[in-house]
Order: sequence, then structure tokens, then C-alpha cells
Amino acid sequence: MKLSAPPDIQSGTEEPPVTAEQARLNASHQRTAHWKRWGPYVSERAWGTVREDYSADGTAWEFFPHDHARSRVYRWNEDGLAGICDRHQKICFALALWNERDPILKERLFGLTGNEGNHGEDVKECYFYVDSTPTHSYMKYLYKYPQAAFPYAWLVDENRRRGKDAKEFELIETGVFDEDRYFDVEIEYAKAAPEDILARITVFNRGPETARLHVLPTLWFRNTWSWGQHVTRPILRRAAGEVPIVEIGEPDYGARWLACDGAPQLLFTENETNARRLFGVDNDARYVKDGINDYVVHGDRDAVNPEERGTKVAAHYVLDVGAGQSVTLRLRLSDLPPVPAGVGRDFDDVFAARLREAGEYYATVIPHDLSADAQLVVRQSLAGLLWSKQFYHYVVKEWLEGDPGQPPPPPERLSGRNHDWMQVYNADVISMPDKWEYPWYAAWDLAFHCVPLALVDADFAKDQLTLILREWYMHPNGQLPAYEWALGDVNPPVHAWAAWRVYKIDKKQRGSGDLQFLERVFHKLLLNFTWWVNRKDAEGMNVFQGGFLGLDNIGVFDRSRPLPTGGHLEQSDGTSWMAMYTLNLLAIAIELAHHDRAYEDVASKFWEHFLYIAHAMNNRGNDGIELWDKEDGFYYDVLHLPDGTRYPLKVRSMVGLIPLFAVETLEPETLRRLTGFRTRLEWFVDHRPDLTCNVASMRSCGREERRLLSIVSPDQLRAVLRTMLDEREFLSPYGIRALSRIHKDHPYVLHVNGIEHRVDYEPAESSTGLFGGNSNWRGPIWFPVNFLLIESLQKFHHYFGDDFTVECPTGSGQMMTLWQVAAELSRRLSSIFLRGGDGRRPVFGNAERFQQDPHWRDLILFHEYFNGDDGSAVGASHQTGWTGLVAKLLKQSGEPETTPAPRHRPIAVAVR
Repeated sequence: MKLSAPPDIQSGTEEPPVTAEQARLNASHQRTAHWKRWGPYVSERAWGTVREDYSADGTAWEFFPHDHARSRVYRWNEDGLAGICDRHQKICFALALWNERDPILKERLFGLTGNEGNHGEDVKECYFYVDSTPTHSYMKYLYKYPQAAFPYAWLVDENRRRGKDAKEFELIETGVFDEDRYFDVEIEYAKAAPEDILARITVFNRGPETARLHVLPTLWFRNTWSWGQHVTRPILRRAAGEVPIVEIGEPDYGARWLACDGAPQLLFTENETNARRLFGVDNDARYVKDGINDYVVHGDRDAVNPEERGTKVAAHYVLDVGAGQSVTLRLRLSDLPPVPAGVGRDFDDVFAARLREAGEYYATVIPHDLSADAQLVVRQSLAGLLWSKQFYHYVVKEWLEGDPGQPPPPPERLSGRNHDWMQVYNADVISMPDKWEYPWYAAWDLAFHCVPLALVDADFAKDQLTLILREWYMHPNGQLPAYEWALGDVNPPVHAWAAWRVYKIDKKQRGSGDLQFLERVFHKLLLNFTWWVNRKDAEGMNVFQGGFLGLDNIGVFDRSRPLPTGGHLEQSDGTSWMAMYTLNLLAIAIELAHHDRAYEDVASKFWEHFLYIAHAMNNRGNDGIELWDKEDGFYYDVLHLPDGTRYPLKVRSMVGLIPLFAVETLEPETLRRLTGFRTRLEWFVDHRPDLTCNVASMRSCGREERRLLSIVSPDQLRAVLRTMLDEREFLSPYGIRALSRIHKDHPYVLHVNGIEHRVDYEPAESSTGLFGGNSNWRGPIWFPVNFLLIESLQKFHHYFGDDFTVECPTGSGQMMTLWQVAAELSRRLSSIFLRGGDGRRPVFGNAERFQQDPHWRDLILFHEYFNGDDGSAVGASHQTGWTGLVAKLLKQSGEPETTPAPRHRPIAVAVR
């Protein structure tokens, strides 16, 4: 499929009129029309999740594998191909396909489990989130389905055979797309009204010969009635008459209808487990979940209900599509009784209007001075974010104790995973990192998602940030849930930063700030901040441990487990995150104090707390901690041994750059208006020079008389940037690496109890199994931390102005202001996705089909992280959550004129 930016994107104006899509957003905000009740809230994978795992030992992948998914009912969430549902996931709609060669229907995406992949779990499909408006009034999804048999076993066997030093074996490498023998299956949705949804499925045969495809748009109910909770069972039945229409009876939503164009056969079964196939025992129901599969694939006519009723139904179309030709199917899911024409005479007009309105809306969001290619990147990145919403359901108490209608779970679970999070009651639409690889929320991922989401739907972004702080998510002790595999793990405390950023984006869009939102999150964040102070500062010295802090394998040791040496780590990043957290809460408190002077005292508290943390980081008080290494001009973690010995772990990693994140400026107007805060600040400056001397700069005013709060002094900033902007170390043509490239030739090695622990530079996949082996912070480029570095440099420039310049790249002789450095980093990151002068996108690496084929080259994937040397994609392929930050970067910094060419100078450095 060849894509280009719609021509009307170019017609943006400085003050655009309210578009039709913006009017829908306004109606949703005012709750006069529920335009977001239906959306792409069906997961790409529900099997292999913690929620569906009822084993004694927490082996989620093995307890509910892909092979069970077509036959076994899900307890918590549904999955499907290009699926949509209501926000409570009562009614689901998705696509199923069959090419007459596969052993099963293609009802859901296939991938490898964490134990099958040589780099952890990984989806093995080609699918793309092409477009979406924020109310989902228009959406487009593309799935590429091979005409040859899908190579399920080959993908498993070959990836299992490969070691961690080899690349993953991908579907495109199997040859199933050779000679273009595949179908492009495009599914679009358009809303005529909030409860009136049109679906258009277009099948393109890209191959050289006519090929047959079975297309089965499928409607079903999430099974809520099998768990002993006295839920009324809903019903699907064929409506009277010759037109293929399904009547839907759902107790909460009432009557609805699915109208199908053409003359498909309606196949009915029940969303019930096929216990006979899975466990060799009799089924409770006559018709079961995989009945449609058995009817279509195996010709078992007894597998579907001849009475044409049930809780799952598919409209069975058999298409013979000519070479290079396409066939379109039309369906309509509505709360309005169907007209004699079935899908309605207005069907095509509604689609044309919604597609036009989507273009008009994005013309107000995407800068018109971006190239068509850059506009395409922005629009698809936002589409990925919007498609990655998912109804997430997880009630820990019920999950641990089991359901009345089911056998009791093993008793070991009551002291196993997540047993101390009994308050968790999740049943909401949440932004996912990746609906296949990570179909569960992660606290710090979610915070980053909300920033680009706020560009198109600030209400949703604010709701997400508020939701994770509610009592049915947050632990009573104030800790935020990390992710379902370990709710008690510790993510970096970026929630306050995200709330502050979303507040400011929303304020700029609306002209006034949502103080109620800001106040709500602030009070809950106070609880979380207190939890951090009480739990993660082992010695009460304002030096924080934190644990793995989302950076997985970045350290010498697994930072989420007890150290092999004993003792604990004094973490440069843990302490810096807390310093940043403190400044974020200070900024929020100051904003609230402008409207309620009671917040001045709280602002003073966070200003003082920041001073103590900055003091500990830089050890000006000679407390023997010293995370700053004067000789190297860099921050390191310090290993605190049981005998009191402190040993710096001199790994040059993102850990040493994170102190730059702790920066904020105080505006002179703030100090003039908030007299109580100013008085307390000046008292500290005068009477506690031992603390304020660590903060650059409280006495010297910067540009426009601003004052600066920062862990690093101007000299430290120059020293860190000298290393960070060195292309032999951190600076890649595509952003800042998570680990310095010097460790390629000079790995860090530490021997403990006869065991070697080492850190090597690995620009792509990890060669270790740490954290499942599907994540790597030892060299690749990660968007979230790069985004924070860019923002920090902008804040420093806000204080220092144009007089403060640094060499960028180091050794080049080219001097830049910090604002220019931030823009340079932004454009390097954006260039990962943009077509360069050679016509190639770095993100696609050596995948020639993606680079050259007109039906592939404009389908952008926003991966989890990127090769530190060549910018090619690594990790989860649809991590459009935090990588969606590229939309914000392109919007604020534009695009590079040319793609930077990589260059590396030799470096001589001794690293133990």
C-alpha cells in the first residue's frame, strides 16, 4: 500500500476553525455525546498474560499458550485482529481470515513466548496502525496475510535454534511474501454516530494469480457469565428476513444489529471453552469457541448452531480475488434498526466525510511547514498511540482466590505474584505500550504516552494520569503499580513530570489551565513521594536506591534483586529521578500557589528537599557518598558494601546523564508574587550556604533575572556534555545511546566471589537473558530518556541564554547553544523514521522490502528502541507509546535537512 500525506494537511492556518473532529472531542468533554465509547479497545494478545495465568508457579506463557487461544475462554480480556469494542468490552468485533492453507483461522496475531524467542517474546506478523482520529470516528488498520501456509512451526523452531548473539528470525525472512503472494487486508471504521459504526474491509491481492480468501468479520460477547457471578447471558440471533442481519441482545446496552452487505453465511457458536480438545473431558456447552474454526477449516458442519443463535457469530465471505485486484466488504454495527438496504445508502458518504474530516483535523495538529514525509510520520505515530488503547481488566483479589464457578486455584498463589496488591481493581481503557508484546499498562511508559496523546486528546491524557493514582490502582502505602508481572516493582517517578507537561500542553491549547486536574494529581502524588522517601532512602541521607528503575540490564548487576556482594547500591539515577520528582512537584505547587496561597508552604518544602538531594549527589558536605567523579567529570552508581566500603561502578551509561533531568527555573514574577515562598528561599540562601552552594544558581540571576535549580553546576554541565556529545561515546547519528560506545572495546568488568560481571556495548539486542532478554539498555537509543535530555537542555538554555555554548559534536570545533544542541538531538531522533537523501529510512535497516516496495515503504513502525549505530529498529515492533514522542519532537523542532552520516573517531580510555 503506497501512502502519502493527505493534500489537505498542507492547508493549516494559525487559528483554524473548529473542525468536525474537534467538535466531537468537545462533545465528549462536555459529555453530551459519547464519541469515545467505542474504539480499538480489543487487545492484540490476551493469551500468555499474567491475568489469564492460574498456575501455581506463575508460568503465564505455558499456562495459556497460543494453541489454547482459539478454544479456551478468556477470563479477563478478549483479543482479536483489528478489533473494536465498547469501553466495558461487553461486545467485541474483529476480523478472522483463512487462506485455505493454514491449519487454523487467523483470528489473532501469532508470536513467540518469552521462552521461545532468542530475545524474549516477539510478535511474528506484519500489521500496521495506519490512521485514527482521537474519537475513533475514523480508523484504518492494515494486515498483510500470506497466501502460502503461515510458517508457525518454522518461526518457533528457528528462533529457538538461534542464540542470543544472533538476530531474531522474522516472518518476512521466511519468504512467504516472495513474488508478492499475499493479501493486503485493510479494515476501516467510520462512525455515523457514537453508537453507529461502519466497517469497510478491502482485500487487495498483491500476487500474480487469482487467489481465494475466506473473510470472517466476527462479533462476540466477552464471557462474563461463566464465573459464578449471576450475570445475565446475552444473545446473538439471526434476524428474520433474507438480508444477513444479526440481532444483538445485551442486558446493559439493549438491542443492536450487525448488518452485512452481500450474502455471507452467518455462523453461530458459543464463546465457551472446548474442554474436550484441550483437556479430554466433556464440554459443558454443545457449541464452543472454536466451532467456527472447525466448520470453515475442517468442514465440521456440526460445529456451528443450525438454529443460528449463540454468543459468537461470523459472517463467512469466500472471495476469489484477481491478480492486482481488490474486493470490498461493508458491515454496520448500530443501535438503530437496519434499513432494507442493510448497511444503508449513506454508507459511502459517511466514510468519505469522516476521512475528509480526519484530514481537516490533522491539518490543525501537524505543522504545515513539515515535508509530506514528516507529516506522514507524525500522523502514523499518533495513529499508533490511539490504536494502542485497550480495555484492561484485572481484579487481583478475584484472580488470586478464584471464581465460584471454577475449580479453586492452587493455594501457592496466595503468597505468590501480586498477592500484596489486593486493592487492585482494574476495568478501564488504558494506553498500552504495545498491545501484543506488552498488553498491560506500565506506570512510567504510560506517563510518556500522555505527552504526545495530549497533542490530540488532552482529556484522555489527563484521565490516564488521574486513573493510575486512584485508590483501585495505587497501593495504600502510596506506591504506583508498575506492571502486571510485578506490580510492586519500581519504575522511575515520572508521573509528576507527565502531569505537569500535559497540564501545560492543555493550557496552551485551551487558553486556561485545568487547575482541578493539577490539584487532584498533586495530592495523590504527595502520597507517592512520601512512599519513595520512606522506602527507597536506605540511610536517610537523600541518596536513593530504587531498584531497576525501568532501565533493565543497564547496570553491572540485576538492580531489582539482592546484590551478590551484599549491601546496596547508591544509585545516581535513583537519586536524580527523585531530584527531578521534587522539582516537578515544586513547579506544580508554585502554579497552584498562584491561585491558592496555601500552596506556598508546600512549594517551600519541595525546594528545601531538593537542596538536600543536590547536596547528597555532589557531596559538598564530605559525607563520603560522592556520586560525582571529579576526575572523569561524570556520575556513577556507588556500591555500598556491608563493611561500609563504597566502591564506584564506573560504567558510562545513561545513569550518569540522568542527573541532567533535575533542572527547573524560577521566574522573577513568581518570586515577586509569592512573597512567603521568596522569604523562605532567601533565608535558606543566606543561612544554609552549605546546601545552596550545590544549586546553580540561586544568587546569580540568569537570562531575564531567572534563577536556576539544578543538581549540576555550570562546570559539571560542561563536563557531562563533553562526554555525552562525543560521537565516540554517547552521541549517535540517531540520538543519545544508553551506554557509551567506549565499552565496545573497553568492557566494564567486575569480579565478585569468583564470578565475572561485565557490561559490554551492545547497540541492538541484548546477549544476556536479564529481564527476559527482550530489552537492552547497553547501547541502543531509547526515546523517553532522549526526550527528557532534550527538555533539560532547553531548560538550561532558558536560564543561561545564548552566551553558554558547547562543542557539538565534541571535537568538531562547532559551537552551539544548548537550545541548538536540543534541536540537533531532536532532529537526529526524528531522522530514524524519515526517508533520507538515499530514499531509505534508518528504522527499516536492511529490510529491503520495507525500504523499496511501494506497498511497504510508507508503513512506519515505531519500535521500542533503536540500534545505537545505525538507527534500525529493535524490540517490540508496535511500541508506539513512548516512541510516539517523535510526533512532539517533529512538531517542536522540525526535521533535519539531511540525514547525518555516522562517524567514529578512535578513543583511548581505560575502563576497568
